Amino acid sequence: MNLRHALRIFAAEALKQHRRLFGQPLVVFSMLVWPVLQLATTYYTLRPVATASPAAANWPLAADPERLLAFLATGTLAYAFFFSLVQSAWHFAFERTTGTLELLFLSPAGRLTLMIANGAGALLQNAWLLTCFTVAALTGFGALSVSAWWMYGVVFLALLIPAVAWGAFLNSLLVFSRDSTFLYTILDEPLWFVAGVRLPNFALPAAVQVIGAFFPLTGSLVALRGALLEHRTLTDLALPLTALAALSALLLLAATLILRTGEARAQRTGGLAMA
Repeated sequence: MNLRHALRIFAAEALKQHRRLFGQPLVVFSMLVWPVLQLATTYYTLRPVATASPAAANWPLAADPERLLAFLATGTLAYAFFFSLVQSAWHFAFERTTGTLELLFLSPAGRLTLMIANGAGALLQNAWLLTCFTVAALTGFGALSVSAWWMYGVVFLALLIPAVAWGAFLNSLLVFSRDSTFLYTILDEPLWFVAGVRLPNFALPAAVQVIGAFFPLTGSLVALRGALLEHRTLTDLALPLTALAALSALLLLAATLILRTGEARAQRTGGLAMA
């Protein structure tokens, strides 16, 4: 499949997502209000505990309101990237009952390209406004501590590539799963908890840290916070970035295998289910 054909698929999927999810301009406004309310709720929940307890002795960042807010803002941004793809995959699963999915499989479009395009379209529409807000807020707080200007590019790729791979994997999984609501539920609140969105990883139980290591959001947060808030260089982040790239490749490979297995079964049985 050539690049031009792939770009046409990306454009078509993005347009489909826009028409399905966006009715009034107020929806665009809600894309910022919801994460900002989450950020404010988390901050004003943690702040009194951090100032009235010995927490600052173990986590000095908690004693600085601006640094704490920057920590939570980066977590909210990364979570928005990945959870928007959970929502996208959940909506994509509904296409099983509308007949759209059968038409997609009859088309000459590459299956994995469709999964990636669906996730990328959702990511573009749901995360761009919060990204602009977070960058402006961190700059205004004076909380940024970046070793080199090109580290912003590293941060962008550390968010974008794993998120797209995560979206492709979820789309492929939920297309052939009848338990889409269950999967959506376990990937909502548990996702931010095990990935360290609102709490530092060292504060989580060891078992939770192990589970979190299997989610790309965890590695993206390490790279994001290390590059933007902790003045870490590319050398410092080499290990987590390598692990993140490997995990992204595994997710894409898993998506490919799920699509091939699911489609082969659908051709044999006439049903869109893995089992």
